[in-house]
Amino acid sequence: MALVSINNVFYSGANAIPGEITLAHNGVLFLDEFPEFKRNVIESLRQPLEDGVITVSRAKAKITYPSRFLLVAAMNPCPCGYYGSKRKECTCTIQQIRKYRSKISGPILDRIDIQINVPEVDYEKLSDMDVDLSSSQMREMVNIAVDVQKGRFKNLSINFNSQMNERMIKEYCSIDEQSHQLLKMALERFGMSPRSYAKILKIARTIADIETSNKIKPSHIKEAISYRLLEWDV
Repeated sequence: MALVSINNVFYSGANAIPGEITLAHNGVLFLDEFPEFKRNVIESLRQPLEDGVITVSRAKAKITYPSRFLLVAAMNPCPCGYYGSKRKECTCTIQQIRKYRSKISGPILDRIDIQINVPEVDYEKLSDMDVDLSSSQMREMVNIAVDVQKGRFKNLSINFNSQMNERMIKEYCSIDEQSHQLLKMALERFGMSPRSYAKILKIARTIADIETSNKIKPSHIKEAISYRLLEWDV
């Protein structure tokens, strides 16, 4: 896992030494306090998130490095961190919140597959020792889904659903009429892009794999859509 401080840049110097996104190749890149990174640093994620490589141009050379990683980014709802809190009042103005959130552009957000709000956790839940799924059970579910995908793509140049191109999506993500209507409604109501459409299908395919379902069901589409609806409610 590559952890990056907010003062670090991904590539620097005249010789374009490999940075954190290449060091995280085939691994996880965790960016905490996402809006605190410089805007140009955040925008530099566009190419690697889309293509799995990063091209760096310098005076002496133009170099392309491998950069296929799992991006995990976290951010507060506002600069003070308490917007929407039930326990502490937010001290930010609407303008400050909008400026803070505007650091994450639409094109970057569109490239992040799963986007969710994480609400405050009550003490009762924190102290409750009973959990729906243990870590070992979740690991087993993930391993099953990984095995399914490796079998699906064994004769292809990819390993996971997230790497499917348009042709593969059409082949492996067929859906029924009800699912088509759900997707149509989501795209029209929420103004989702063609990229979002493809990501919803890939996520739904993964949900189906976790449930060991050969077919993508309407329930899988509904769940996948819910992961693309990050609420900006200011």
